[in-house]
Amino acid sequence: MRTYDFAPLWRSSIGFDRLFDLLDETQHRTEDSYPPYNIERLGEDRYQISLALAGFGPDEIAVTAEQNVLTVEGRKGGKDQHEYLYQGISARPFKRQYNLADYVQVKTAAFDNGLLRIELVREIPEAMKPRRIAIGGGAPAGQITQKAA
Repeated sequence: MRTYDFAPLWRSSIGFDRLFDLLDETQHRTEDSYPPYNIERLGEDRYQISLALAGFGPDEIAVTAEQNVLTVEGRKGGKDQHEYLYQGISARPFKRQYNLADYVQVKTAAFDNGLLRIELVREIPEAMKPRRIAIGGGAPAGQITQKAA
């Protein structure tokens, strides 16, 4: 994989620190493929992350949303008393993090049939949405009205 030098962008960009940090982190990260997951787009501003967590129970999984990072952790409780001849279902501890865009919030998390489904929604505040500005008919251009003090 190629690595990119972001130094020219750092010199001419202000306020994009988080974006450059994400790109740099992605280049240097060695991705663990456990547990397998899907990221789906359900609508214009709705997303869903599905993680396959066979062997885990809902009480052994922690989902945490903090600022722009969603963290899913799993840890099996207690020692397993089974004697396996073959163990193909991995239940090792894991920690998976997802970087979320601004205004993306976790709405629900549900665990069903070995799948953890986390629904995300982007909710842009009213103050940040585009709005139409009404143009009023006031004094003609070039004429300034002044009130006496």
